Amino acid sequence: MKVVLASDHGGFELASEIEAFLKELDIEVDNIGCGCPDSVDYSDYGIPAAEKVAEGKYDRGIVICGTGIGMSIAANKVRGIRCALVHDVYTARVTREHNDSNVLAMGARVIGVDLAKEIVKTWIGGQFEGGRHARRIGKVTEYESKSN
Repeated sequence: MKVVLASDHGGFELASEIEAFLKELDIEVDNIGCGCPDSVDYSDYGIPAAEKVAEGKYDRGIVICGTGIGMSIAANKVRGIRCALVHDVYTARVTREHNDSNVLAMGARVIGVDLAKEIVKTWIGGQFEGGRHARRIGKVTEYESKSN
């Protein structure tokens, strides 16, 4: 599995921890930034990460900012992306099983490192259940294809 990781200044420290954690799990990870505490715009990192997933260059993406909200909004603007903002292990599991999320958003100022690692581990290991959930995602994808 290949994962693209992106953060803004609010999430760069947690992103570094998650990058190391993914490597411990033998998951190929590419951290595309920002990697610094200097103020940057989340969209400059979240959108490119989501585009890389949508283009098939990466299997999944993880985006991190202070709350996770800005990154999730930015990532979800990219056609084909189903980014879920997650703050607990239960929703990390369910967003993979029911929503087939391909990008995970987290808020570094909302959750701690240990919880973030558990969320990532659960989300990475989660499998889409298909069935009625595939029908629902199909409706969203159909609507998305009609949009500009």
